[in-house]
Amino acid sequence: MNSKIKPATLSLAAAFEAEQQRRAAARREREEAEHRQQEQDLARAEELEAALRADALFLADRGLVLDRRRYTVSLDHVDFRIAAYFEAGQANVTAADKRSTLPGASAPRKREQVETVAEALTVMAQFLADEFR
Repeated sequence: MNSKIKPATLSLAAAFEAEQQRRAAARREREEAEHRQQEQDLARAEELEAALRADALFLADRGLVLDRRRYTVSLDHVDFRIAAYFEAGQANVTAADKRSTLPGASAPRKREQVETVAEALTVMAQFLADEFR
């Protein structure tokens, strides 16, 4: 008696359907992972915003305006802008000078990439200290 199992019949249509299902599952997983990352980035931006907002008197005394637009938290001053942009689990903190550029065209002159909200806050404080030396 032969105990070998017959291989499944080869079918282009079946192979195509299996590949389509595999690709759809992989796409859904990528989309879900991206959505989870975006939620984490947004939560981190909101956490930084809350920490900065807790220092409202400090901000007002120095002429700073706090703003958050989705993943970006910024401190605007008449002369400069310091911002933290959260993406892919990291934050890019930048400082831009408004004095030597056209309005709305302030290019970053300092940039640092950090991993945590606490690090973003520290770098923003360092950039702010540089502006008020």
